[in-house]
Amino acid sequence: MSYTINGVEKEVDDYGYLLEPDFSEEAVQVIADACGITLTEQHRKVVDYLRTKFKEDGHTPNMRNLIKGLQEEGDLPEADSALLFDLFPDGGAAKQGCKVAGLPQPKGKGGY
Repeated sequence: MSYTINGVEKEVDDYGYLLEPDFSEEAVQVIADACGITLTEQHRKVVDYLRTKFKEDGHTPNMRNLIKGLQEEGDLPEADSALLFDLFPDGGAAKQGCKVAGLPQPKGKGGY
């Protein structure tokens, strides 16, 4: 499996995460389409926040820290686990959100 983004075929791991991050808007749209997600403004806020944290920290936050960050600094004060699972039903925003954001697979508990 791979994604074609801006005319370039991008390699993914066994779970569909890009091996190398792609911060283009086309990446978000291509991956969201492949996941069956119709992007809304709330999706975009989550994706933007995940990308910012990845650029700053070299990894993305776990679900608890993602919710807290979105509420406090991510311009999504209504963020809670129910909303994030509604937006990203296949694993939540901490997982599927990273995939849609064009980021590599999150490292899991030890990587935060």
